[in-house]
Amino acid sequence: MDFRVKQPSIRILKRPEQSLRALADRAPQAEAFAKGVAGPAMDRLQPVLASLYAIRRRLATSAVALLTVWLFVHVMFGANGMVVYRQKRSEYQSLQKEIDSLQKENDSYTAQIKGLKTDPKTIEKEAREQLHYARPGEVVYVSPSPVTPQRPMIDAAQK
Repeated sequence: MDFRVKQPSIRILKRPEQSLRALADRAPQAEAFAKGVAGPAMDRLQPVLASLYAIRRRLATSAVALLTVWLFVHVMFGANGMVVYRQKRSEYQSLQKEIDSLQKENDSYTAQIKGLKTDPKTIEKEAREQLHYARPGEVVYVSPSPVTPQRPMIDAAQK
């Protein structure tokens, strides 16, 4: 049986100063390579970049103006914009008026039902109006229902 302990191999790391020196030593080579590869492209882009830099304020102002116009259009005419809001608000108000009128009609029907259940005068009034009842000695006058004129038949086949 072997009881020897294996020692791990120790890796010696470079010091940070050595890495930075190596990087600094290679910097002129990297700069020369970048100039060789990107130099012609930069020469062509230089006038464009210079003109963009010169008109940067105009570009920024134009971008802000376009953003403002887009926000205005979105707020006014978007899915939840002012136009839609006003339509929905007017629809809400009309529905609220309809609810109020129906509530009043419901209250009047409730009062009429309560009167028909408890008030003898209301019961007598309904009996006289609907069933044409009368007390002894009274005469009931009933007007005939109005006659509606018939529309002439138009034969579409003759045309």
